[in-house]
Amino acid sequence: MSSPETDPGTGPEDGPSEDLPVVAPQLRALRRRAGLTLEAAARAAGLSPAHLSRLETGRRQPSLPMLLALARIYGTTVSELLGETVADRDAVVRAADMEPTRAGGWAYWQAGGAGRGMQALRVHIPYGTQGDIVRVHPGEEWLYVLKGRLRLRLGDSTHVLAPGDSAHFDSLTPHRLAAADHGGTELLFVHTLLQSPTAALCLGPTPGEMP
Repeated sequence: MSSPETDPGTGPEDGPSEDLPVVAPQLRALRRRAGLTLEAAARAAGLSPAHLSRLETGRRQPSLPMLLALARIYGTTVSELLGETVADRDAVVRAADMEPTRAGGWAYWQAGGAGRGMQALRVHIPYGTQGDIVRVHPGEEWLYVLKGRLRLRLGDSTHVLAPGDSAHFDSLTPHRLAAADHGGTELLFVHTLLQSPTAALCLGPTPGEMP
């Protein structure tokens, strides 16, 4: 989905979030359930303790990549971090039941069932949002571009994907997603979820710049 990286301090995202009202208490509760201190969880996610504290108190809104990283650290899913629940594991997800969630400028829709070994999302990435985030973590990711063009950085290579293009890669390869066009880009996104609270499984970000 500054990177999970450094604490950028105060800024336009500070202040209570109206988009994600249940995230703050969920973040704190799930961190405690995983048996992690604020300092240990922040270090594993590449955040400063002060930044994570602001997320847990609702004074800062997490980006989607941050939610993905914290979900892996806490051994849970983004759905649980957002306080979303489902009655059962239905095999079919109806379009009418997909409610968009916004995080860090991104918008995404759950396209699969909760509590599974992998998570499927439909994601909209506006131009200029989260373009500096580099992610490194265990697992695999697959994406398929629906609209617009996606700028994908994998390691030292940069690719521009057009509608109909796809990518499937090891998530331990440093990677970054950004919209290549001012109209943004929309994609299908599937990633594996490692259901483990072991903080060491989440590696820190890799610095770099998107050309």
